[in-house]
Formats: sequence, C-alpha cells, structure tokens
Amino acid sequence: MSKDRSAKLIHQNTSGSSVVNPANVLTAIRFLLIPFLVWNIIGAQWLMAATTIALAIVTDVYDGKLARHYNSASPLGGFFDHGTDALLVSSSAWALAQTGLIHPWLWPFIGLAFAQYAWDSKFLLGRILRTSQIGKYNGIGYYVLACTAIGSQALAVLFLTPIQHRPLLEQGLHWLDRGVALAAWLLLASTILSMAERLIHLLRTDPEEH
Repeated sequence: MSKDRSAKLIHQNTSGSSVVNPANVLTAIRFLLIPFLVWNIIGAQWLMAATTIALAIVTDVYDGKLARHYNSASPLGGFFDHGTDALLVSSSAWALAQTGLIHPWLWPFIGLAFAQYAWDSKFLLGRILRTSQIGKYNGIGYYVLACTAIGSQALAVLFLTPIQHRPLLEQGLHWLDRGVALAAWLLLASTILSMAERLIHLLRTDPEEH
C-alpha cells in the first residue's frame, strides 16, 4: 500500500468524529464496570456480578446504535469498543477460572485472539477492524458463557438455601454448571480455530492489499 493511500485511508476513517461522543461514553462505562465484575465474581457476590454484567451488556448493545445514529463511528471508537469487550470477557473468564467454574486456559487465548485481530486488521494504519465469521460467533459465545455461569450461581443464591431444598432446581443448576465447563473448552477450541483461520487468510493475502 502506498503512503498516499495510507494517509488518505487514515483521514477518511478518523476525520469528522470526536473521541468524546455518546457511543464512546457508553463504552467507557462498560470499561469501568470490569473491575467491579471481577471483584464480585471472585468474592462470590453473584447477584452483584449478575447486575454488573447485565449493565455491561446494555452498554454494548447501545454503543453501536448510538455510533450509527450520530455517525460517529471511527477506527479508534471501534478499537475501544472491541478492546473493552475483549478485556471484559477475558477478565470474566479469568475470574470464573479462579472459582473453579471453568478451566484457566480460555482467558489468555481471548487476549491473544484480540491482539491478532487488531494486528491483522492493520488498525494502526487507520483501518476499520476486520471481523471474521468465527470470531464474531466467538465474541457472542464469550458473553453467553459468562452470563450463564454467573446467572447459574445467582439463581442458586436466590432460590437455594440450607433450609429449603429444591432437588429439581439443584439438579438443573448442576448440569448447567457442567455445560458451562464444557462450553469453555469448546470456546477455547473455536478461538484457536479462529486464530488459525486469520493466519491462513493473512498468508494468502496479497501483500499490496495488506
């Protein structure tokens, strides 16, 4: 890619949008929720953890809508949004691993996958992050995994007590926790597959296009 083309691409993708806009404010709120989410998971404060991740999901749903509504989408905003998502789900996976609910190998691979994602997209050249189909579904899967694991524990806090036993609910939550543990391994495999797919695409891409 020529220097003139790179400069033009950077200008097109960064001009006309302010760093401080409603979409980025929502993303910043989600970013600030991460330490509270981790703290609540490690401390087994499951109701607070469930509330925190619910708020995070709300900000994730609406930041993109606000960016499109105000025409404020930019490579920097996209990187902030996706980077915050990656940090939130990898931090959640790390915290859940500390509780023994999932294995400890998922969270570092989420971080590696995002680093590859940003590098492969040439974000530093001003390009919009290039999503992959597998990576898109993985991103959804990370959130579903965290929500299911936290939600299962929150339900146990709400409805199961040493005095009042609900055998059917106990059995259901037990199998849900086992499903979460299995899903974490499947997501690890899918994450590695996504990274391999990106690497193959990179090797097959014309250097002039990349």
